[in-house]
Amino acid sequence: MGSSLSVRIERWPIAGSFTISRGAKTEAVVVVAELFDGTHRGRGECVPYARYGETVEGVVVAIEALAAEVAGGLDRMRLQSVMVPGAARNALDCAFWDLEAKRAGRPVHALAELPPPKALTTAYTISLATPEGMAQAAAAARDRALLKVKLGSADDPARIAAVRIAAPHAELIVDANEGWTPDTLAANLAACARAGVTLVEQPLPADRDDALAHMARPLPVCADESVHATASLAALVGRYDAVNIKLDKTGGLTEALAMATQADRLGFTCMAGCMVATSLAMAPAVLLAQHASVVDLDGPLLLARDRPDGLRYEGSLVHPPTPALWG
Repeated sequence: MGSSLSVRIERWPIAGSFTISRGAKTEAVVVVAELFDGTHRGRGECVPYARYGETVEGVVVAIEALAAEVAGGLDRMRLQSVMVPGAARNALDCAFWDLEAKRAGRPVHALAELPPPKALTTAYTISLATPEGMAQAAAAARDRALLKVKLGSADDPARIAAVRIAAPHAELIVDANEGWTPDTLAANLAACARAGVTLVEQPLPADRDDALAHMARPLPVCADESVHATASLAALVGRYDAVNIKLDKTGGLTEALAMATQADRLGFTCMAGCMVATSLAMAPAVLLAQHASVVDLDGPLLLARDRPDGLRYEGSLVHPPTPALWG
């Protein structure tokens, strides 16, 4: 049975600004795909990834181009071969999962033969700023269990030291967003180790990360921009200890679950990550995150407001979605 497909662009203001090594933004621009079979609706949300050449307009066009096939009965499994991994397929894949759950009257975890999801501890992001600014932000979040610290600029050793002083008891992970070089790598990793950081994400540009294979790493290093879908995993063995699985990179929950299984086979630990987006984008990632060693699903906490029926955040815990939101 086919469905009608609609696509819309939504803009959600960020509380303040969100800054990483590649720049700052003050709003999250998301694309929502919605399927309607005459009775039930399924929704999925994605964030086009400029780092990989995606644009909001291009993602909308890619989704809309499948309207006739969706009306003709295209299903989630055939979608995997019809579209390449990326944000557009993510929105549609998650919309299909939601529609399947609504039709069956069963939650997505049951359809995917997964155990019921539980509340998880999520990281909370400290944006890149001056050491003083980051210390102030860390002090305000010092009671959270896990802080994700954005680095990737000059003076990073001072930044991570300042954050550690401001939040002495929080677990710290670092995300350099490709902002270091082979020349600064050792000093920056040493500074992170001194601060008790437990994981560093994507320290080097994806096309220069071979340096990681030739050095002793003082703490685990996680691939983000260097990893996409399942096919990208094998080349990372020996360079990374962990991989950050994001639905906008894998092209949806279907591929993300398969990727997590393969990552485990290859000896990687998994991180479940997100873009800055609403709870609709986080909801399917909560299912993926049940298998992850590190969970970074704080996107809605960085927004000035979230959508209705959003995920419930309680301190550092993120609770599973309700059917009113997704799945």
